[in-house]
Amino acid sequence: MDSFKLTTDKTPKGDQPNAIKQLTNNIKKGIKSQVLLGATGTGKTFTIANVIKNTQKNTLVIVHNKTLAAQLYSEFKELFKDNKVEYFVSYFDFYQPEAYIPRTDTYIEKSAQQNQEIEMLRLSTINSLATEKRVIVVASVASIYASVAPEDFNVFRIILTKDQQMNMKQFTYDLVRLQYHRNNIDLSPGTFRKKGDVIEIAPGYADNYYLRISFFGDQIEDIAKIDVLTGTVIEKLKICVIAPANEYIMNHDRMEESVKRIKDELVETEKKFRLENKLLEAQRIHERTLRDVESIQELGYCPGIENYSRHLELRKEGQTPYTLFDYFKNDWLLVVDESHMTIPQVRGMYNTDRSRKETLVKYGFRLPSALDNRPLNFKEFNDKLDNVIYVSATPNDYEIEKSHNCIVEQIVRPTGLLDPKIEIHSSKYQIDDLVIELQKQVKKKERTFITVLTIKMAESLTEYLQKQKFKVAYLHNELKTLDRAKIINDLRRGKYDVLVGINLLREGLDVPEVSLVAIIDADKPGFFRNEKALLQTFGRAARNANGRVILYADTTTDAMRIAIDETNRRRKIQEEFNKKHHIIPKTIVKPIFEDLKSKDDQKAVEAIFHARNKPNTEKATKAINVLKKEMLEAAKNQEYERAAYLRDLMIDLQEQIKK
Repeated sequence: MDSFKLTTDKTPKGDQPNAIKQLTNNIKKGIKSQVLLGATGTGKTFTIANVIKNTQKNTLVIVHNKTLAAQLYSEFKELFKDNKVEYFVSYFDFYQPEAYIPRTDTYIEKSAQQNQEIEMLRLSTINSLATEKRVIVVASVASIYASVAPEDFNVFRIILTKDQQMNMKQFTYDLVRLQYHRNNIDLSPGTFRKKGDVIEIAPGYADNYYLRISFFGDQIEDIAKIDVLTGTVIEKLKICVIAPANEYIMNHDRMEESVKRIKDELVETEKKFRLENKLLEAQRIHERTLRDVESIQELGYCPGIENYSRHLELRKEGQTPYTLFDYFKNDWLLVVDESHMTIPQVRGMYNTDRSRKETLVKYGFRLPSALDNRPLNFKEFNDKLDNVIYVSATPNDYEIEKSHNCIVEQIVRPTGLLDPKIEIHSSKYQIDDLVIELQKQVKKKERTFITVLTIKMAESLTEYLQKQKFKVAYLHNELKTLDRAKIINDLRRGKYDVLVGINLLREGLDVPEVSLVAIIDADKPGFFRNEKALLQTFGRAARNANGRVILYADTTTDAMRIAIDETNRRRKIQEEFNKKHHIIPKTIVKPIFEDLKSKDDQKAVEAIFHARNKPNTEKATKAINVLKKEMLEAAKNQEYERAAYLRDLMIDLQEQIKK
């Protein structure tokens, strides 16, 4: 489509209309950076969707992890059903980067398990940005890592039209040049097959259809899109564009110059090592580099080929690598979601990556040019930006300063729910007081979160509360996806009344049944007791009409005061709005996400818990096969959060078998 179109019956409510208007007007006035300060549960995603519709700018939404990226992708895809909404995250289910530990003389090879479904989506993202006028991309911070140069991706495409003159032999050569592999048996994404005068191609970015190109001599007689499952014609095409099969493309036209540059650098690096009497390092870099060069010349690929990207793209030393950002033309919009978490992660990735690679270079595992296969540094990241909206309930000073205090507030929730009431109780008899408060909660059939500072405290408190006959569970950082989701759902169902944890700031903890958050040792210094962490923790009680927070403390720290004042300020605004519009706050009604969808899935879960006590390899293996089938189906249906969940179940079971 040539324009963004919202496909929803929802209308902006609460503070949303004003926020949408302000954000839109600021962009139209030429204000490049602004902050959307949105309280928990105010519908920030819907607000941003309306801004995209109003401004009609191609948009990149970046967030700090895959789970939130998957959630946002689903939401935007639902809101813009007729537009291209793409998903761009790391395509590794598991990734161990190449590294060397000098202290123990340990070399760790890169080990990765790629997710083909996500790889297709990444390729689809690049293809859409290269060919479509209006695109929304939801991405993790993987978007700041090096990608294929736009000019390469644009040049390495085949445009076919009906009745076009085309030599079939040349066409197959062009397909191979685009990294397609001939396979006359299995037509999987990124392959093609030839049957007489017909060539069938499975694009690298789709698995639900393939293209059938019919020739009559040296003329294209027919182009059709074919359904993979039924083999029926989906539609006849007059023109089609075949994009590369893989995200990374080896430009063979530059092969000779690229190889020369690699060999020249090898000579210089070897010479330097020998002058420093580092003979082992000199021999190592010589053997490894020549092996890679031979592979590149023969196959167009070698393990770790990305480390030669500077030479393969003929870039200068230190030149900024190409990334997803380069596919966004002028006049586009970046939305940094959860900016208080995402910006620090973007800022830190360059130094972490460089530190690891410098060690590899120092000991002869990589040429110095490997340092240019890297994420953007923070300056480069900022230089790429055009229009930016930083979205957070607790923006950092950086975002506020960068936006020159251009802050748009979204405090009032469409539901009318208020920020929780804040109480400060003495820590002198905090556990006895907590028990009394929990008894009140149980009588009301409402749930409670308790946050403490140490693992030992969490374990001791959980054990004590269990002795007091409370139904309580402990949520800690070693819990896997299975256990974590199960405990949260059991809390919602009423199997537990209380959840104890250290970090209650993570995603997935928006539980409307929780009406009380108790913060033990609220006046102690540390990350989980600073004003932003406290505000985020307060928000866990903002989904319930009876929401309140108890801070156990002997003194009121600056962090407590700032967080309490801000919460009270927001609550006052919300109360005045509700009074003016005659709104009575009601607790959010949210369906409980079933751990798994099918009976087979439930059997798999039972097998996991059974395997922990009585290992049974046969049952566990069957359960793994069931989960793998479900995972692939979920990925195919673009249910990425569920697919990741099922993947973690598989890993859990596999570990039980090993034990």
